Amino acid sequence: MSREGAEHALRARADERDRISGDLLDLESHTTYRLLRGASLRGATERRWAAAQEALAGLWALNDAYRAVLRDAEQLRASRPRLGVDQLARLTELLSGPSVVLRAAAKPVEQRSLLPQADARLTLDETVTRMDAAFREVTAALNEIDAVWNAVLPRLDDAEARLRRIRELEGLLGETSDLAAQEAELKRMRAAAVEDPLGPSVGPDLDRVTRLLAGSLAEVELAIVVKDEYARRREDLVAALDRVRAAESETRLAHGSVVVKIALPPQAQPRSRVEALAGELDALDASADPWVLRAKRLSALEGETRRVADQARATAKALYGLVGRRDELRGRLGACQAMAVRKGLAEDPVTSELYERARVLLWSAPCDLTRAAEAVENYQRAISGGRR
Repeated sequence: MSREGAEHALRARADERDRISGDLLDLESHTTYRLLRGASLRGATERRWAAAQEALAGLWALNDAYRAVLRDAEQLRASRPRLGVDQLARLTELLSGPSVVLRAAAKPVEQRSLLPQADARLTLDETVTRMDAAFREVTAALNEIDAVWNAVLPRLDDAEARLRRIRELEGLLGETSDLAAQEAELKRMRAAAVEDPLGPSVGPDLDRVTRLLAGSLAEVELAIVVKDEYARRREDLVAALDRVRAAESETRLAHGSVVVKIALPPQAQPRSRVEALAGELDALDASADPWVLRAKRLSALEGETRRVADQARATAKALYGLVGRRDELRGRLGACQAMAVRKGLAEDPVTSELYERARVLLWSAPCDLTRAAEAVENYQRAISGGRR
């Protein structure tokens, strides 16, 4: 090398050494790296981290040898203001030649030979390449482990927080539920995630336990609300039952009014549900069930009460609608008769017979709506297809 080339190469290597030192310090301060150094690992993670540590030990050995060569080169450069030919040749050898000596590793006795073990000699570039490969192996292991921890540990934290919240709310209720199995599963999954994150995934089991705890928490929260609001909601339910009575009464009145006009099947006879619902409310008042169960029963009873009231009102409307349907058919029959007169079919024996059949059915009490509608349809079809 020329003097200028040697100066430039030495400065570049010094910068490279500082950068590598900074990367190694960052590695040692990495949170996952620090956790793994003192962790009790097992399974696939233990094997992967053991290989990474072996690579890291090799990296540090290479780094020590690399730095030793650079120290020799810097001392040589500092030995005199202007280097001579011999010094430049030596500096060139240190910076460009196979100057990094990697001592042969001691082997177990069963793997040894009586022949001397040769040391490896590398250039600085080759040394950096090997260090980079080892560094990448270590960081790849860290990234894989870190990815699992980042994905699983926060979810485990959330699940455990839900479990604690359930226990707190149950304390307010003065009740307890059997969640010991889920608590044990969470402990098992946390141990597996911490000690062997690269092993079998705890994801499916965690999904199942999370769903179960979410459902249990929702039930307990609802139970708290129901317990606090039970008196008010009971009063609202009593009022709702009164509305059911009124709706069922209207349905009975509608049935009584319509049944004399329209032929109804036996199953159309209204059946009251209000007393059964009131009985369920009385049973709920006297119940010694846990509030979680009582909350479910109260919500179900509220929903059923609304459904029964809506059904009763819909039934009354449908019954009155049958009378409207009869009147509509009567109107259609009159319109068809007027059409028959215009077409000169009013005296036709066939159409007259069809008209009379429909009229008798529509003005009979109770009226068979199905047969009456069919008769009107037949009369209208005869008129529409008739000829003068």
